[in-house]
Amino acid sequence: MSKTPRKDLHPRTQAVHHGIRRSQYGEMAEAIFLTQGFVYDSAEQAEARFQASGPDEFIYARYGNPTSRMFEDRIAALEGTEDAFATASGMAAVNGAMFSMCAPGDHVVAARALFGSCLYVLDLLARFGVEVSYVDGTDLDQWRDAIRPGTRAVFFETISNPGLEVIDMKAVADLAHAAGAVVVADNVFATPVFSRAVELGADVVVYSATKHIDGGGRALAGVICGSRDYIRNTVEPYLKHTGGAISPFHSWIMLNGLATMDLRVRAQADSAAAIATALQGHAGLTRVIYPGLPDHPQHDLAMAQMGSGGTMIAVEVAGGRDAAFAALNRLRIIRISNNLGDAKSIATHPATTTHQRLSDDAKAHLGITPGLLRISVGLEHAQDLIEDLRQALEG
Repeated sequence: MSKTPRKDLHPRTQAVHHGIRRSQYGEMAEAIFLTQGFVYDSAEQAEARFQASGPDEFIYARYGNPTSRMFEDRIAALEGTEDAFATASGMAAVNGAMFSMCAPGDHVVAARALFGSCLYVLDLLARFGVEVSYVDGTDLDQWRDAIRPGTRAVFFETISNPGLEVIDMKAVADLAHAAGAVVVADNVFATPVFSRAVELGADVVVYSATKHIDGGGRALAGVICGSRDYIRNTVEPYLKHTGGAISPFHSWIMLNGLATMDLRVRAQADSAAAIATALQGHAGLTRVIYPGLPDHPQHDLAMAQMGSGGTMIAVEVAGGRDAAFAALNRLRIIRISNNLGDAKSIATHPATTTHQRLSDDAKAHLGITPGLLRISVGLEHAQDLIEDLRQALEG
């Protein structure tokens, strides 16, 4: 009892309606199929399903679930890929995307500016015999020198965490594809709202759905988007046997998040632009980093790839760690936490939290200074957030 909307509909419409699977009861809201297993009419049917399951035939919740399949279908439609596999967290998605395709002796090229846990996953690949080369993501010459015939994959965050560097996706994808490599893009900061990753050459797109897709800081989830062959023949066997699948309840939360995501993210990005503009030149800051500002090194690229500066801002507080901590502790509306993409605005000190495991030299190379703060802009009124940041910086 499902009707799939036309693919020419606006993404905001698809985010509400695409992929719905209605039961015989004709429920309006998406149902939660809170079950770990499924019943077969006969032993022969069970045998047939284990040999080749159809699109609406399920075996075990670790392999797939109707609620999870609705989420997968919907996010794949928004991202422009053939298929998707939902995971228990964003890091399960990164792990699943990379480990499912790599084997000892393979070569991976990755941008150096990555979330700390993404760097850990790449370190694990190296421990298992995968050669990993790191490059400065904005330097195309370094990508060109590092990618070689036989390179298995390239991996980058389309906008880096926390320095907000913007990767030239098409240029990197062209280099990778010329060598036969798979392009894996972590697109969390760009969000599905502003994403053009597939159009620009990404073969695989991963999200921490915990962030903007949920949008309310309620649940962990991730998703891997790609070709049907890659998702069902490479990713699914790895994840269903290693246990990284999403729960049906969390899939249901993500489905509801998708319905309002476009409205939320655009409002957050508008506020982020207003806040970044208002903070420029503030005496308490040595720099404001926001791809939507004309002085950002990749501003033109960000506008071409996304049409927006996004929802994230980074600022460097004059006076280093002590001054940054003092400003954090004076915030009244913005909360100190390490999540992002929430309806509530969040401030983080990356050097001592999300990227604390990096060496001082590595932090310095990535611009993660003692005074750097990462700000995820929420749904509060922009002027309230501007005033909160000003009073926190001015003491």
